[in-house]
Amino acid sequence: MAPAREDAVSRALLIQAAQVLGPVLEFSHPADVVISRYFRENRELGQRDRSFVAETVYGIVRRLRWLRRLAGSDARPRELLLAWLARGEGWPMRRFEGLVSPVEMEWISSLKASALDEGSLGERTDLPDWLAERLASQYDEAELAALAHGLNRPAPLDLRVNVMKADRDKTLAALKASGFDASACPLSPHGVRMAGKPALQKHPLFLDGSVEVQDEGSQLLGFLLQPRRGELVVDFCAGAGGKTLHLGAMMRSTGRLYAFDVSEKRLAKLKPRVARAGLSNVHPVLIAHERDQKVKRLAAKADRVLVDAPCSGLGTLRRNPDLKWRQSPESVAEMVVKQAAILASAARLVRPGGRLVYATCSLLKDENDGIVDAFLAAHPDFFERDASDVLSGQGVELATGERLRLFPHRHDTDGFFAAVLERAEVR
Repeated sequence: MAPAREDAVSRALLIQAAQVLGPVLEFSHPADVVISRYFRENRELGQRDRSFVAETVYGIVRRLRWLRRLAGSDARPRELLLAWLARGEGWPMRRFEGLVSPVEMEWISSLKASALDEGSLGERTDLPDWLAERLASQYDEAELAALAHGLNRPAPLDLRVNVMKADRDKTLAALKASGFDASACPLSPHGVRMAGKPALQKHPLFLDGSVEVQDEGSQLLGFLLQPRRGELVVDFCAGAGGKTLHLGAMMRSTGRLYAFDVSEKRLAKLKPRVARAGLSNVHPVLIAHERDQKVKRLAAKADRVLVDAPCSGLGTLRRNPDLKWRQSPESVAEMVVKQAAILASAARLVRPGGRLVYATCSLLKDENDGIVDAFLAAHPDFFERDASDVLSGQGVELATGERLRLFPHRHDTDGFFAAVLERAEVR
């Protein structure tokens, strides 16, 4: 989203930003849901004003601990907003003239002059204490600082080229001809990275299904699964279907690709995307839970199964910064139980010689290595493939080790984890 011009911010717009921020900071609903609802109820807001409100609110949520140290632990939304503009955005005092009261001007001036001590680990990383401590047990101090900095920056906009309809070079040329600053993603052979946050929903390449929005890290999961033409493939937790569409295109719309999910609403949203992508091999299937009879019917029949498990989402804080305030040790513990059950059920679908990929967008060992290690210990008929080797065989050179580990500060992707597991052939 383009930054607002200096003369574009009014008193009314500041009031509206604070009105949005208030319910977001309750953290009872996802921030994007709260913001979208406000925009639907206030349709008079133009695109530039919406951009200012959304980017400002997300900036505050990312740096909330720092701002509360500056403005006070009990600071109201309006005060946090002004503190962010003064210190986070670096507004000079003249930009506040005519927008705030004389008392607020004096407060902002003192805020600009204030210095903070180093603070606690959670305060230094802008993370809740429990999460900062979990991550500190996994990474040294310098690595944690770099990771936190990466998580607290906005994410770039990545696209995936639909290989059924286009190739990357021609797509890049078309985007540049339309005036966009676009470049090839460094890791995914199907990825395109856009500069800024351009609106693409009405671009011909988006409308005809030639491109989809998908983080580069998420695209690599398709290369780990490596689906082939004519195979029976299952996306066990299809969600919104971004990875399903990628798998279908890699299969060249042949074979059968089942998209399982427990949400009828999410699957309904997938159907028009499948049509736009030009895929005929995708079969959305609503399931009640991982032990559903519809799942059991495919026992030992699938060539490949992707489990992009429901998780804390803490690797996506660049896009969803409110998640760090909405998750808790208790919610993570509940996720771990669910993840283990889902992986065990999904594994039953894999035929001998077939492949199972377990993935999350979490940074926590409990949700990642802990789940895979326990699964392998309980399932001696499965063994692990080196993720780097699987990717290298498809032209993706990434020294990630046996298991895929992606980080915003190292790879400029969301935080991702994945393990490639295969079921032994019957002898």
